[in-house]
Amino acid sequence: MTFYLGLVIFIFTFYLIVRERIPGAWAALLGALCMRFFLIINQEELIKAVADNLDIIFLLIGMMIIVHIMSETGIFQWVAIKLAQFVRGEPIPLMMLIVCVTAIFSAFLDNVTTILLIGPVSILLAEQLEIDPIPFLICEAMASNIGGTATLIGDPPNILIASKAGLTFNNFIFHLSPVIIINLLGFLVGVKLILGKKIVVANELKVKIMELDTGRTIKDKKLLIESLIILFLVLIGFFMHSFIHLEPSFMALAGAVALTIIAKKDPEEILKTVEWKTLFFFIGLFIVVEGVVKIGAIKMIADWALHLTKGSLKMTSMLILWFSAFISAIVDNIPYTATMIPIIGGNSGLINSISSQINATPQVHENIRYALWWSLSLGACLGGNGTLVGASANVVVAGIAAKSGRKISFMQFTKYGILVTLQSLIISSIYIWFRYLT
Repeated sequence: MTFYLGLVIFIFTFYLIVRERIPGAWAALLGALCMRFFLIINQEELIKAVADNLDIIFLLIGMMIIVHIMSETGIFQWVAIKLAQFVRGEPIPLMMLIVCVTAIFSAFLDNVTTILLIGPVSILLAEQLEIDPIPFLICEAMASNIGGTATLIGDPPNILIASKAGLTFNNFIFHLSPVIIINLLGFLVGVKLILGKKIVVANELKVKIMELDTGRTIKDKKLLIESLIILFLVLIGFFMHSFIHLEPSFMALAGAVALTIIAKKDPEEILKTVEWKTLFFFIGLFIVVEGVVKIGAIKMIADWALHLTKGSLKMTSMLILWFSAFISAIVDNIPYTATMIPIIGGNSGLINSISSQINATPQVHENIRYALWWSLSLGACLGGNGTLVGASANVVVAGIAAKSGRKISFMQFTKYGILVTLQSLIISSIYIWFRYLT
């Protein structure tokens, strides 16, 4: 009974989010409250669901504060104008440039931080060119999910996989960067084909952009210098977190507090700028997904699906890739990845089972490891592009749009997300097949 009740609550929550009859934050929190009210999870499990994901919450809060204070200096207007002038006001080349910058930043920071930095710039660019910023924001979210897949630190599922599978930063770069570059090129082609004729800028606006004086956009040079120093130190902390043993969330919060004190900002006023509805949307989703994991729905489906492969490495790899993408498009990919890791790499997991069936040599065993782990990584990370709730970056970009008075609907994001995800999975399937399975 508990299993079916938990499943109904999850489906009902997802239905409310898709239909958008009530704000997404309320839909997610309602689902979370139902999970607790009907005893699907207990109080300790509810708290654990939030506590296990506090890194994401604190990272968002810290970066939201830093980005807000930086925005007061006029730096985002300056960057926006410079980018627009670099491509002479042409919207599609501009979008492609931003997509590439977003993907690269996401690989070496993380996709949420990148979106918080790039999102405000794209809105200002669109305003300058008098075009709709929503296509820019959607493309940035998708590019961040693609770029973040390339490295160990770019997307949370990769961090989980690396810690459990004993994979290094260089392993991710060597094995995943080639397929991500191909995916990014495919995405750029898709942007050109789908949006090439839909976004048009009048010639007079292009001339106007080229004549703008960027020197007047910086409003507070002292605050800008302080902000850039703090941001630089925070980013260095992100890169060095595995050596200094301080999480990115700590560095972001520390940077936010330091900048607030240095800039002599009122904490009460600064905290009002935090996008609390986005944060509570995440909190609600974390609890709902914890309920789905608790009733064993994800593990049961995964076990059943993988049983169909009957020990075939080729079938298992492809199934993990596509199944991971499907699940990650509708639930958060962090708990899903955590659920799949023991299924793949446990003592009686798929890697050891397939290796023992064929009496694999050490070299073949290593190839089996790579085929299955990279299938999980690519599916879990790239599948996040499937829907608006599939990845943290998607939810954050929707919050940025809402803060600027615009709305990204669930269906608006998803109709493009499905196409991008399918393209990414086809490219990734071909890559996995020819590099590890033949």
